[in-house]
Amino acid sequence: MSLSEKAQRYAQLLAFGALAALAGCQVKPLYSDGPQGKTAKALASIEISEASDRVEQEVRNALIFLTSGGAGEPAKPEYRMALNVTSTVTGVLYDQRVSGDNTTDTAGAGRIVVMGDYNLTRVDTGETVRSGNRSAVALVDFPQQEFAKLRAIKDGEKRAAKELAEIIRADIAAALGR
Repeated sequence: MSLSEKAQRYAQLLAFGALAALAGCQVKPLYSDGPQGKTAKALASIEISEASDRVEQEVRNALIFLTSGGAGEPAKPEYRMALNVTSTVTGVLYDQRVSGDNTTDTAGAGRIVVMGDYNLTRVDTGETVRSGNRSAVALVDFPQQEFAKLRAIKDGEKRAAKELAEIIRADIAAALGR
């Protein structure tokens, strides 16, 4: 047997060994144990507190959809989440406009920050499973028309609310998956 044939056989054995080692590996999401798993069932059994304003309602609706998979809130919840959401709108880029003797600064772009405080507790014991505060930011352009500016703010709040709901869902999934 020549040296090249020995090297070829050694490479084949090495490849076969690597394939055998990788045969036991599988890829699955970090905080999921299947559609009927423990984490999915725990997420589907969360009741979320009522909302006090439009932005909080956006976060609540998105959280209900994300935790239940679209099935809505549970009839007999095992967990209860107290949710408090606030939002702020600030201008970040100012356009300086000169009109005659007057100089005005108007925001050309803005930042919308939606912040959520939550506390997830067990219904039966009242024990806190997870609590925290998270935030999400959406950037918006402010047009000159006032209605278009209001619509841009609402759209930005909606985007930030959805992102905040996804962040909170991942956080509670990590806590419930342990």
